[in-house]
Amino acid sequence: MTMSTQHAQILFIGHASFQLTTPEGKIILIDPWFTGNPALPAGYTIPEKIDLILLTHGHRDHLDAKIMDIIRNSSPKVIANPIVRLFLLENGIPESVFEPMNAGGTVSVLNTKVTMTNAFHFAQVYLPDGKIGYTHASNGFIVWMSDDTSVYYAGDTSVFGDMALIGEIYEPDIAILPIGDRFTMGPLEAAFATRLLKVRHVIPCHYGTMPTLTGTPERFKELTEDLGRLQIHVMKPGETLDTAGLKSGNW
Repeated sequence: MTMSTQHAQILFIGHASFQLTTPEGKIILIDPWFTGNPALPAGYTIPEKIDLILLTHGHRDHLDAKIMDIIRNSSPKVIANPIVRLFLLENGIPESVFEPMNAGGTVSVLNTKVTMTNAFHFAQVYLPDGKIGYTHASNGFIVWMSDDTSVYYAGDTSVFGDMALIGEIYEPDIAILPIGDRFTMGPLEAAFATRLLKVRHVIPCHYGTMPTLTGTPERFKELTEDLGRLQIHVMKPGETLDTAGLKSGNW
């Protein structure tokens, strides 16, 4: 990939939704949830121009209820869980929109490389008629940008031993991990995931949005106190993390 003198930015949209801005100014949405998201930051507006959308699974807190309108209005490229891609195709989204892939594969798009990883989380799509279908297992993503920043978005998942392989093969700079418990990892499991990944920077997500998600960043910090080089970036919805300090060691 062509190296850039600019740096990537990570905007927390709330819950488990993130907006990445690449060094070239391209906008990447990961698991966008706008409709009914109680954590959506005040004043946030969906970008008019979206260049890429990454979708890990079909639960409605990751696949916005108006996702088809968002795709039609913004004309992004889309990389989706294969069953979610099938759902979108069968509901009128043209095949040309997609960069088809599956777990273990890597594609180059927008001067960025995207790898689809495993995740352990059973999912389905909530259909417009109120029914449920398209059952599937979830995925995660590794996103490499041209400033040599790599982000591992684990998606909704339990901890699993092959996170050690993800860390060894892809060496992510930043891991975005769920910590809410009940439906995903809690702080205990996320602490083990951090050790398996051997990552130095973690952004916790998927907690506190609803009463059932009881995991907290404070407990996650307690369980990783022995990892002296670890930095946990607890982001408020609407907050942006600039990766400029990552390679310089200023974080």
